[in-house]
Amino acid sequence: MNNQSSLYWRKSKYWILSGDFLFDKNLAFLLWFGLSFIAISQDLYGNHINNYIIFKHVYIHTLQQVNLFAEYPTQYTDVNLYGPVFSLFIAPFSYLPDKLGAMAWELSNVTLLYFSIRQLPIAEKWKNAILIFSAHEMMNAASWMQSNALIASCILLGFICINKEKEILALFFILLATFIKLYGIVGFTFFLFSKRKWIFIAASIFWSAFFFLLPMIISSYHFVIQSYQDWFQALHVKALKNVNPFDDNDYQDICVMGMIRRIFNIPFLKNYYITIPAVIIFSLQLMQFQYYSDIKYRLYLLSSLLITTVIFTTSAESPTYIIAFPAACIWYVLQEHTKLTNAFFIFILLMTSFSYSDIFTPYLRDRYIRPYALKALPCFLLWLVLAKQIFSKQFLLVKNERLLGIA
Repeated sequence: MNNQSSLYWRKSKYWILSGDFLFDKNLAFLLWFGLSFIAISQDLYGNHINNYIIFKHVYIHTLQQVNLFAEYPTQYTDVNLYGPVFSLFIAPFSYLPDKLGAMAWELSNVTLLYFSIRQLPIAEKWKNAILIFSAHEMMNAASWMQSNALIASCILLGFICINKEKEILALFFILLATFIKLYGIVGFTFFLFSKRKWIFIAASIFWSAFFFLLPMIISSYHFVIQSYQDWFQALHVKALKNVNPFDDNDYQDICVMGMIRRIFNIPFLKNYYITIPAVIIFSLQLMQFQYYSDIKYRLYLLSSLLITTVIFTTSAESPTYIIAFPAACIWYVLQEHTKLTNAFFIFILLMTSFSYSDIFTPYLRDRYIRPYALKALPCFLLWLVLAKQIFSKQFLLVKNERLLGIA
C-alpha cells in the first residue's frame, strides 16, 4: 500500500469511526435517492406497480366521469382512496408508459420530501443526519408507490412557509395534502404560529374553494360533488375495514389502537378510548402561548404533530411512517446525545425503520412485529417523551448551533 492509499484509508477510517459520515451531504444525497431508486427499480422489475395503476386511473376515471372509488378488478386490485383533486396531479404521469410513469411519480415524491427536509430551520449538518437516518424509511415508502412522502412534504412545507410568514403559500401545501389524503388537515395547527392570522384564514378559504373546484376543469360540477360524497363514504368503509377483527390483514391498523387490540387481544376496542386522551394530551402541548414564536418550541411541536398524525389513525400502514419517522429524527438531532438518548434513538431506528427488513428474522417479523403492530411502539414512546419535554419546557435547552441562522 503506497503512502497516498494509506492516507486515504486512515482518513476514511476516521470519517467512519468519528461519526462524521452522519453529517456528509454527499452521503445523504446518495443514500436518499440511491436506496429509493433501488426499491422502485425492484418494483418495476417485478411489475409490482398496482398502486400506481390505481393512481393513474383516478385521472382516467375523472375524464370518463365514472365512480373514482368503485372496484375495477379488470384494471387493478384494491380501490382508490384519494380525493378528486389528485386526478390533476397524477395526470402528467398518466401519459407516460406505465413503468416510466411509476418511476417518475415516485421519484417526484422522493425529491419533494428531500427538498422539504432541506428547507427546515435546522443547521445543514443536522439536516444531512436527518436525511441519512430517514433514507431507509424513504426506501420502504417508495417501494409501496404511495403518496405518503408527498403528504409529509406538504405538511413540512406548510410549517416552513409559516415560519417565513408566507401564509398564502403555506395554505397551498396544507390544503393540497388535505384534499388528496386528509392527513394534511393537521397543518391547520400552524395557525397558532402565524403572525398574520387574517391572511391565514383568507388563504384557507381561497385554497379550499380552489382545490374543491379544480377537478371540474376535466369533468363536471355534478360529477365532482358526487365524487366528494363517494370519497367520504369510501373512507368510512375503509376505517371500518381497518379494525375488522375478522379481516386477517396485519398490514393495516399499525397504530397505537391496533397495537393494543392485538397485544392484549381486545379486538373490539373502541378507538376513542385512546384517541380522546391523545387529543387532550396533544392539545395541552399547544398551551405554551409565550413560546409560539420560539423556533425550538415550534420544532418540538412539529415532531409531535407528525407522529400524532400517524400513530393515532387506523389507516396507518408501514409506508405511512415516512410521515412520522423524519419527525423522530428531527427530535433526535435537537437532543443532547447522551448514552440514554442514543440508545433510545437506536431502538426507534431499528424497531420502526428496520422492523420489516432482514435485520429481523422472518420468524420475528411474521410472528411478532407485524401481527402485533410493533412498528408503532417506538413512535408512541417518543410521543410520550415529546409531551413530557414540551410540558417541562426542555425545548429551551436546545443549542442554537443546531438551528439554522442562530449562532
